[in-house]
Amino acid sequence: MLIARDEAVRESYAADASGLRLLPDGVARPTSEREVVELLRESAATGTPVTPAGGQTSTTAASITDRGTLLSLRALDRVLDLDAGSRVVRVQAGALLGDVKRLAAEHGLLFAPDPTSEDECTVGGAIACNASGARTLAYGATRAHVRALRVALADGSVLDVRRPGLEKNTAGFALAAEPVDWFVGSEGTLGVVLEAELALLPRPPHVTGLAIPFAGEADALAFVVAARESRDVRPRCLEFFDAASAALFLGAGGQPASGVGGLVYVEETAGSEDDVPLDAWLALAERHHAQEGDVRAYADEAALRAARRMRHAVPATMNERGNAFRPAGGRKVSTDWAVPYARLADAVAFARLAAGRAGIEQPLIYGHAGNGHPHQNFVARDAAELGRVEAAVEETLRHVLTLGGTVAAEHGIGKLKRRWLPLQLTPVQLGVMRAVKRELDPLGLLSPGNVL
Repeated sequence: MLIARDEAVRESYAADASGLRLLPDGVARPTSEREVVELLRESAATGTPVTPAGGQTSTTAASITDRGTLLSLRALDRVLDLDAGSRVVRVQAGALLGDVKRLAAEHGLLFAPDPTSEDECTVGGAIACNASGARTLAYGATRAHVRALRVALADGSVLDVRRPGLEKNTAGFALAAEPVDWFVGSEGTLGVVLEAELALLPRPPHVTGLAIPFAGEADALAFVVAARESRDVRPRCLEFFDAASAALFLGAGGQPASGVGGLVYVEETAGSEDDVPLDAWLALAERHHAQEGDVRAYADEAALRAARRMRHAVPATMNERGNAFRPAGGRKVSTDWAVPYARLADAVAFARLAAGRAGIEQPLIYGHAGNGHPHQNFVARDAAELGRVEAAVEETLRHVLTLGGTVAAEHGIGKLKRRWLPLQLTPVQLGVMRAVKRELDPLGLLSPGNVL
């Protein structure tokens, strides 16, 4: 297996969406499973670390490395089979998620996980970090949709694992019963995903999106809780945008954002456009002091795609802003903590106080509020400010945990959040994770620096 050591090639794989740059010693770009296996066997024999990567959209630096070989799986991008009757698709790890979703749509089917980077991220990457997206509220994250995996282990052996599909099973420890789950969310530390069998859902006959503006953040967050608890509406996503992120969202669609202090984007599925409970949505919005005259509807495929592009403009713009400060030691800092949805307003208010105490600019806050899961995007302009941002993030995470939350909801731990994992997990839990790592990767060669 040829490993590229040319500096220009290595530089082209040195960055992801985290804002960090780590230059690998070499880059491997296999075009077959055989080449992946060959590389892993050689690496095990020489003790060379290997970090698998797909589209390199990680916000936690999980898909870059400065130790050993960066293993790019982008060329393993084939859709191997789609069985519309069984609602199953089998794909290689390097296939782009967006391509898989479009192929499923041609058959009247849906692959439910929907990270906004779906046209840049790969199936293997989505599995590695258990990706989700706006519609997780209705469909769950990637884990729930993975039926089987073909995985190369650190020594080059290949393991096929499949969910047993049993309703009852008491054979052994629960953590051993579902080996698929060893690899979903493992961030490349336990094995290299080669192929995946994914479950598909029937495509909804009709989807309507609504962008509902509010004068203030508090009303928007209260509306999210009310929508979750209402019996009159059934949202498949509830996305919150603070004033700054709402300006980016609306601006990307050429729409005015003046006077918008918070915005909620919702989607609801129905048998037809007439079945969407618009009156119930508008009544709920009115009770929470929405700017009703400025509610925007997205009622066909083209409009929904446009709304999705508007949503993606928020993190894309923040990535660009953060990259401008990398020469000075700054970068974008992205969080993805989550709390029980009813506690979200408390958590957001505390996060803003923490930023104020740190003397830094308030972050943009947006994201999957229906799951109690926002993103905070900070831009640190230099290394000193980066330290203050990270201190504010840690203070927020400690508070989030007191509310029953988590330090990471969808982007994984990677390298950037590794320091905060022990805030949430006990030494016993971390010890079990290390034991699994030792069993599957005894030399510690896969994705060094990720998670543990």
